[in-house]
Amino acid sequence: MTEPLNVEQTAARLREADPVLILCHKNPDGDTIGCGSALYYALTALGKTAAVLCADPVPRRLSFAKPRLFRGEFEPQLVVAVDVAGVQLFGDTGLMPAYSRRVDLCIDHHAGNNGYAQYTLLDDAAAATAELLCDVIEAMGVQLDAQMADCLYTGLATDTGCFRFANTTAKTHRAAARLIEAGARVEELNTLLFSTKTRGQIEAERMAQSHLEYALEGRCALIWLSQDEIENSHADPADLEELTALPIGIEGVKVGLTFRQQPSGSWRISIRTAKGVDAVAVARRLGGGGHLRAAGCELLGTLDNVKSAVVTEVQAVLDAPEEAVCRES
Repeated sequence: MTEPLNVEQTAARLREADPVLILCHKNPDGDTIGCGSALYYALTALGKTAAVLCADPVPRRLSFAKPRLFRGEFEPQLVVAVDVAGVQLFGDTGLMPAYSRRVDLCIDHHAGNNGYAQYTLLDDAAAATAELLCDVIEAMGVQLDAQMADCLYTGLATDTGCFRFANTTAKTHRAAARLIEAGARVEELNTLLFSTKTRGQIEAERMAQSHLEYALEGRCALIWLSQDEIENSHADPADLEELTALPIGIEGVKVGLTFRQQPSGSWRISIRTAKGVDAVAVARRLGGGGHLRAAGCELLGTLDNVKSAVVTEVQAVLDAPEEAVCRES
């Protein structure tokens, strides 16, 4: 059972530790890499030794973060996970298995965090772990600089869809304002993260859209990519995350599903929902988790069987009695 910490207690533990290893989740996104990198820079600003470890490479579009990547050159006094809700999300390649089962501190915003760390700072009202980490770094006595601001802004922007998603709050905007004041390159980052697509990404979108299907009288739309198609597209794994916005953006669709076959043969399913439909309710029925409007899971089986299983659970959520359906305030 984990022991909950507040921001000040978390900052104190980080100030006291040296060296520190920071763990990110597999298939890294802007929030986990942004947080891992920002925390790395904050710790080095205090004169500490730190490094970032991720089972998968840092995506090309996030290469500007440039944290020191861990190569086993020190034995950490403190192992910290950022934006990782459960141990199954760390991955099992490289050095990760040696440290992912001994996490001392977790900083996260996922309501489904399973309490795997010895200590946990959790705020599921935060739009991104980056929103929470802004407070932690300042409580550490570190002044945010432009490099940290870029990293944290990346986490905020990517987890909120550039502040369009329902998880965006007034506090999220206040955090963004602090980061802009600290020197975050908002125009460049927004262009890089939201307005620029690689050729591989365009090819992956083309193939995925060719598989577009509708279910449940048009209330559900889904797209999919096989492992062969993913390889042939030459898309960076991080680029494939952008596919999840395609089916939910169709008029009249309440649930958008994206199926991506993994190298192991399993299918990774991303679930995006319209207002009033709980994405995590679908994911939990399938052993996954996530957020109110964005969740996911991973299933073994043929594509047809997996699609059938997921659509069945989507129907159960959509057709649940109105009082059982999660409504946003």
